[in-house]
Amino acid sequence: MKCLRPIGIALGCTMLASGAMAQLSITPPPAQTPPPAKKEAPKPKVHSPVAKKPTPKPAASATPKPAASPTPSPTPTQAVDDPNVDLVYGAYQRGMYKTAFDLATARAQNSNDAKAMTMLGELYANGLGVKRDYVKADEWYKRASDAGDREAMFALAMMKIAGRGGAVDKDAAVKLLASSAKLGEPKAAYNLALLYLDGQTLPQDLRRSAELLRMAADAGSPEAQYALATFYKEGTGVPKDLEKAARLLQAASLADNVDAEVEYAIALYNGSGTPRNVPAAVALLRKAARQNSAIAQNRLAHVLATGAGAPADKVEALKWHMVAKTAGKGDPDLDDILADMSPEDRAKGEAAARKWIGNNVK
Repeated sequence: MKCLRPIGIALGCTMLASGAMAQLSITPPPAQTPPPAKKEAPKPKVHSPVAKKPTPKPAASATPKPAASPTPSPTPTQAVDDPNVDLVYGAYQRGMYKTAFDLATARAQNSNDAKAMTMLGELYANGLGVKRDYVKADEWYKRASDAGDREAMFALAMMKIAGRGGAVDKDAAVKLLASSAKLGEPKAAYNLALLYLDGQTLPQDLRRSAELLRMAADAGSPEAQYALATFYKEGTGVPKDLEKAARLLQAASLADNVDAEVEYAIALYNGSGTPRNVPAAVALLRKAARQNSAIAQNRLAHVLATGAGAPADKVEALKWHMVAKTAGKGDPDLDDILADMSPEDRAKGEAAARKWIGNNVK
């Protein structure tokens, strides 16, 4: 029986680095004996609070993409018992940043409202409705943090890690993250977990990292669910448990975490920690491939080229192989498997790849 095999994960992280936490790989082998897997060493994805200008409903996908810079963006929480603060947040959500700024300023000055202060920090940090000013953002986040707002604590911590609004101060950032996590902020728990995993800013503590990831995962963070699944899969900081890993991967996949979709596809294909379901596995690979996961594109190409889990389709296989290769995921094995294609089929596959790349690769 042919297997999809995940590549081993090298655990470790670089704070504020972008990229997928664990780029897993699956390789349907051409023979009964699977080829040895090549190891990759990707980095965990920091849950950076980078803010993009909010757009009207519907909301964007829950799966964040790696950010270019660590600009804070705590996404202020509505205070349902205060209609004035709801007006502030509502204006922010609709892109009426100047209105949000004016309303938040009045609330902060007249009522010392912590959520309004956090909003002002958000607006200044991202230049929304006002000129970007990290110093003022730092000031407002600090006032909100002192007033007990957990999202302000998180945003201020990320600013201090990045050295925005002042000098880099990782010790202060750690304290703020710990306070925010204690108050239930999942982004703070996730980032603090990465610091314990990294072992540079804090002494490496895999158990504590797992505890914090569990806090964030239970709060619904797809990144934390995926990271904790990796811990259970590898037995890192927790007892090895493939069933728990599969459940966490499923949860993160439902939130459109692309890396989780790829590894959950592996688990479904192999029946690892979950009942085997090859059609569902291939469907997830297709979904992740369409979301521009080069690894999913590469593995889907293997499935289609060999007919291992789906009807063989070398034209479609060549398309995804070429798309993945453009993203840096070359594969000499696929070159060999697809070498005997007719000129007509090869031309069709190449044309499909060029069309996809032109429409989807930025």
